Amino acid sequence: MGIRIAEGERLDDLQNGYKIIQDVKDFCFGIDAVLLAWFARVKPGARILDMGSGNGIVPLLLRARYGQVHITGLEIQEKSAAIARRSVAYNHLEDDIDIVTGDIKEAAAIFGKASFSVVTVNPPYMTGGHGLVNERSSKTIARHEVLCSLEDVISQASLLLQERGKFYMVHRPFRLAQIMSLMVKYNLEPKRMQLVHPYIDKEPNMVLIEGLRGGNSRITVEKPLIVYRKPGVYSDDIMQIYGRKE
Repeated sequence: MGIRIAEGERLDDLQNGYKIIQDVKDFCFGIDAVLLAWFARVKPGARILDMGSGNGIVPLLLRARYGQVHITGLEIQEKSAAIARRSVAYNHLEDDIDIVTGDIKEAAAIFGKASFSVVTVNPPYMTGGHGLVNERSSKTIARHEVLCSLEDVISQASLLLQERGKFYMVHRPFRLAQIMSLMVKYNLEPKRMQLVHPYIDKEPNMVLIEGLRGGNSRITVEKPLIVYRKPGVYSDDIMQIYGRKE
């Protein structure tokens, strides 16, 4: 293919026609990215921005699912952005996916206001001082708000979206009150929400949210999504999302 897979990297098959390069010692994608791409609703011809794109997993999943859309991934860490670009090239998607190195806090300045019809984001879940922080490593940047805050993410998304544009985010339920408050503050009206539970008898550990720029105040809460039927065995819903059959 002409794309080098470096030492310490692996090439993973996404089972959708595309493959992704991942650094095994870095922050590999998880189910939260898969669920974000599945939860998003995208119309043909949409211009999509994936904020904090990491190794480019969400752009690849959205391209596989929706076909003819244009997706830009914004990633502050050049190492991750470079890996994402190689994955894009490996899959011959250079005309459909752009990976830009840049800061979420400057996104509107980089791309211009009202430049996108859809914004997706899988942001750092933890506040800067919450949990263990290993200086400014790539994993810390991905998990903790050391380079951007939740307010940075939501305020920039509002600036970047066209009127009636859609915002999609995966986050943690313990920050739901703050999420809703900030979305309303920045004119991204919460319209759809789904809680994700690891098991049917466990409390949720993820929340998927859709916001509409300039929308009216009305939200639909979808049925809970259960990840596992039992340890190591995905639920039927998750198997369907992954496109697998038992």
